[in-house]
Amino acid sequence: MSPVCTALPPLRGTVEHQGSLADFIWFRTGGPAEWLVRPDDVESLAAFLAGLAPEVPVLPVGVGSNLIVRDGGVPGVVVRLPKAMAKVSIEPGNRVRAGGAAMGITVASAARDAGIAGLEFLRGIPGTVGGAVRMNAGAYGRDTSDILVELTLVTRNGTVETWPAAKLGYTYRHSELPAGAVVVEALFEGTPGDKAVIGAEMDRIAAEREASQPLRSRTGGSTFKNPQGHSAWKLVDDAGCRGLTRGDAQVSEKHCNFLLNLGNASSADIEALGEEVRAKVKAQSGIELEWEIQRVGMFADDADQDAIGVDK
Repeated sequence: MSPVCTALPPLRGTVEHQGSLADFIWFRTGGPAEWLVRPDDVESLAAFLAGLAPEVPVLPVGVGSNLIVRDGGVPGVVVRLPKAMAKVSIEPGNRVRAGGAAMGITVASAARDAGIAGLEFLRGIPGTVGGAVRMNAGAYGRDTSDILVELTLVTRNGTVETWPAAKLGYTYRHSELPAGAVVVEALFEGTPGDKAVIGAEMDRIAAEREASQPLRSRTGGSTFKNPQGHSAWKLVDDAGCRGLTRGDAQVSEKHCNFLLNLGNASSADIEALGEEVRAKVKAQSGIELEWEIQRVGMFADDADQDAIGVDK
């Protein structure tokens, strides 16, 4: 991977050159980050980004539950928020404030314990608050846009800003959050509810996920967006792709909108399998599936090609 930057501004936190992403990305594949940084707090992140050369790309990554990191690695800076930025607190008005590194299940559980309904679906989203806010993550009939009041972000130039949810221009699995911006906090709002009823709904969601999704496999979650009026998994199944393989990459037989790493798949195998599925679905139904999984970084055989954020 050709270096994008050779010098970084000081950071309170940790900085790792050629930091492994495959160690925590759910697929357990892909090349390293040119620089993997973990700031101690919002202030240190803001100062770091303010001092970072403007041409250096910045990519925030949570737990990598909906991500393909290409085998050539990610140029520039990858930002991971620390556990210190995963705190969750309850505020008046049935509101829940959560750090960008907090997991969806943690937010849903705090809301349940406070008798706040409407956030149960976060139990079914295996990512961080930052990722959910960025991609308008959703499940079980609800989206992040339904509950978000405001967010705090650090922009690529290092300013700390608070935005109302409306400024994100939410659509299905998409927001207008600027490239390189890092979501460090979000404020959600629900409605008064009975703790037992809320808990029962969260248990239902957990049981349904366990029964229908390959949760114990190396996967990246939902691969393709649901086209208007269709279910992606059904289109994939109807195109004869259930169980389809390429190398050690496989279309899950349990839920065919999930791709799996059976053990030794490369990111190239996984992405190529996804493209093969898209082609077969297009040929069978005329519908062009859109990737929901974010694919980032450079291909191994073309490490000089900056393909960050490519979306087909």
